Amino acid sequence: MRNSVSTIKQIVTGLSLTLALVAQGAAAQSAREVPSDSEIRKILAERVDKYRQSVGIVVGVIEPQGRRVVAYGNLAAGDTRPLNGDTVFEIGSITKVFTSLLLADMVERGEVELTDPVAKYLPATVNVPQRRAEQITLEDLATHTSGLPRMPVNVDSRDPANPFADYSVNRLYEFLSGYQLPRDIGEAFEYSNIGGALLGHALAQRAGRNYETLVETRIVVPLEMKSTSVTLTPEMKARLAVGHAYGLEPTPNWDLGALSAAGALKSTANDLLTFLAANLRYTQTPLSQALASMLKVRRDRDRGTIALEWFLDLRGGVEIISHSGSTGGYQSFIGYDPKARVGVVVLSNSGTGAGVDDIGIHLLNPRVPLLDGDTLAPPKPRKEIAVEPKLLETYVGRYQFPSSQLASVTYEGGHLFLQGEGDVKVAFYPESNQDFFAKIMDAQMTFNTDREGRVTGLIFHRSGADLRVKRID
Repeated sequence: MRNSVSTIKQIVTGLSLTLALVAQGAAAQSAREVPSDSEIRKILAERVDKYRQSVGIVVGVIEPQGRRVVAYGNLAAGDTRPLNGDTVFEIGSITKVFTSLLLADMVERGEVELTDPVAKYLPATVNVPQRRAEQITLEDLATHTSGLPRMPVNVDSRDPANPFADYSVNRLYEFLSGYQLPRDIGEAFEYSNIGGALLGHALAQRAGRNYETLVETRIVVPLEMKSTSVTLTPEMKARLAVGHAYGLEPTPNWDLGALSAAGALKSTANDLLTFLAANLRYTQTPLSQALASMLKVRRDRDRGTIALEWFLDLRGGVEIISHSGSTGGYQSFIGYDPKARVGVVVLSNSGTGAGVDDIGIHLLNPRVPLLDGDTLAPPKPRKEIAVEPKLLETYVGRYQFPSSQLASVTYEGGHLFLQGEGDVKVAFYPESNQDFFAKIMDAQMTFNTDREGRVTGLIFHRSGADLRVKRID
């Protein structure tokens, strides 16, 4: 009996010590602070001035002590007006978080179910692709496990700088009706812009409103986000940061047509901090339950987990919930640490370069380092030259990447376009007779020829990698 009592005491003592250590760890986690304004400004100054990754960057931080905004750079190249928390940016795919919040809210209201087939909310004439008699559900779309590709293959880019402006609902339906899923639904994660767009369109159909109105009435107004919308008001236009493409050249804003629910929202650091305040429970809103429910759905993906459109990062033992976005002229990040109750927003008015994700993650979790100088090297200056159309036409054909992805090179409206299957069509501009560069991304391609002058393939360069792409037609 004495031995038993002694054993019990040891267990209780050990348990108490364990609980104390856990409590100390939780306290340390809660006490962790985001770097100071001066430290953040130093990071931004280096990105803008030394590495020329952007014209201007705004960082917003929300923490137990309150909110703060740090900005560096300008509204546009050659424009000395500074940025601030009310500067408007395109936020790209962060839009999908709002789309999935609409889904969660409509589930809470009893209007839809996560397991509903998306076909239920589309016209009967639309043949949504199936596989093994399984149907794509709303949850599949919100977790990027539907089997749909990254982009629809029937985008017809009349304007290379605004490639989705003419993508209509009819084109969306046309794509769905003609697409065959390459794998079983739910089998694997594949990030899909067309899936995000389809989810928002279906929810709008169910609600009997267009997507922009649905976001405004269900999210923007209840959260009092006064500078978040698809369509820019005149007052928002006056505060809009100009977007920049390769070489920090100004580029037009994007119009996304039927793809709006995947990336058409514009917003500000202050508005997104308000959105984070609702997620971190600093404010109680009618959406609190829906926001919490977004994290209850978990599916595996490469190197991590996805909830309803939120990505979960567990590096260094710290859970960071985030999403990023990009358009032709902008890059963005939003994320938060639910335990420390800290959130970060990063907005940049450049659509190319290394991006801002590493800044956001590093501010939330200092154990994750910033990108190094090699990755952040300033982009090489490139100058477009004139090339004979007959030469450009010799490059037109079918190509295959080492990953087996097929791609097409086309010649339209005086430009060469490269489009991988399931990806966006991108215009390339000549800097020599064989060398071409893109303006909406940091990518280049060099065509190879044999002794007879026949085009045999190309070398595709992006993100420091050179891919040898074979011509197959």
